[in-house]
Amino acid sequence: MATRPTQPAPQAPNYLVPFITVTALFGIFGFLTNMNSNLSPKLQDLFHLNHAWSNLVATSWFLAYLIFSVPSAKLIEAVGYKRTMVISLFVMMIGALLFVPAANMISFPLFLAASFVLATGVTALQTSANPYVSILGPEHTAPARLTLAQAFNSLGAALAPLVVVHFILSNPAKVSSAASTAHTVEGPYVVIAAALLLLGVSVMFMHLPAITATREFRPAKEGKPITERNIWTYSHTVLGMVGIFFYVGIEIALAANAIKFFNAQGIFNGDTIAFMALLYYLLIGAGRFIGTILMKWVKAQTLLGILGFCGVALLLVAMTSRGMAAAWMLVLCGLANSIMYPTIFALGIAELGPLTSAGSGVITIGNVGGAVIPLLFGAAADRFGFQYAFIVIILCYLYVSYYGLSGCKPRRRVTA
Repeated sequence: MATRPTQPAPQAPNYLVPFITVTALFGIFGFLTNMNSNLSPKLQDLFHLNHAWSNLVATSWFLAYLIFSVPSAKLIEAVGYKRTMVISLFVMMIGALLFVPAANMISFPLFLAASFVLATGVTALQTSANPYVSILGPEHTAPARLTLAQAFNSLGAALAPLVVVHFILSNPAKVSSAASTAHTVEGPYVVIAAALLLLGVSVMFMHLPAITATREFRPAKEGKPITERNIWTYSHTVLGMVGIFFYVGIEIALAANAIKFFNAQGIFNGDTIAFMALLYYLLIGAGRFIGTILMKWVKAQTLLGILGFCGVALLLVAMTSRGMAAAWMLVLCGLANSIMYPTIFALGIAELGPLTSAGSGVITIGNVGGAVIPLLFGAAADRFGFQYAFIVIILCYLYVSYYGLSGCKPRRRVTA
């Protein structure tokens, strides 16, 4: 009697190459975000601004998250993750090129407009890349996987202060006018625009697997949660958006004001400042690699709560010390910040199933904290000094700890 040949068991999809590709994109938007933040002292000198007004460059950047996060999620649903990434890279290229006329016209509003357009592309890229990495594998390992990808985001961000200090924040003795000072911005952004064009074309022709887990293609019956519940009714997602708001505010406020804070502590050597600004982001990256390992034994939300309290402790020391001691406390905040963004994001979209892309759009709105918190921090620094302004950041850290220890717990599941 003939026997039927046995069918080979289906192999699990190999997501290694897509993961590496998207992880490289994390490095790109990490570099651009921090480079934009570090333009603050350049614009402050060029346009004779105070701390609060110079931080508007961060405000213009993160305002894009408020406006385009939800539309970016809709774009993902319409054209998919890969095409959204390609579109976002081309929009970023246009934004980078806008820095050229901004420098030629020496126009602060045009600098802010260029920052906004560049950030619009980054918003779409981040809205697509974060959930894409989370979905490339089991949901219970999503926080560790996203933390690993975000580690490369930090490595990209760590390179930004080197570029800014050595190519943009040039020695005032070497420039003779506001025009020549402004033109130091042009070269780096032209190179960035060319790199984004090449990257966009490369991703266009890459094979990235289509992920449909965030959309529901099966018809849902009346009364099912997917037809009745709005994404805003999921508390762990909404609270995660608030957590991202405060965390991004922390990271950007510290990064945008680090150079000015170091100067206020009597540190004026350019190489020392560049090294300390670099180390801040290297510690974020190192902490994310370490956090990925620790999450094998410690729950991600528990680690999040602990590091929030560590950030509070570091800034309390910075408030009561001066000189290098205070400066090092700010640098060490990089280690406290390490796993916060990817962990909050992964916890915020947990158990959303077909609503994951919608949840990603909601949580990405929280990036607008980078527009608000640095402005508040700068205003406080103008009025009370940097040490007292750290109270703004301490309150943000306390919320992050709350989210890790309580707010991240899903109250309901999405079922079709």
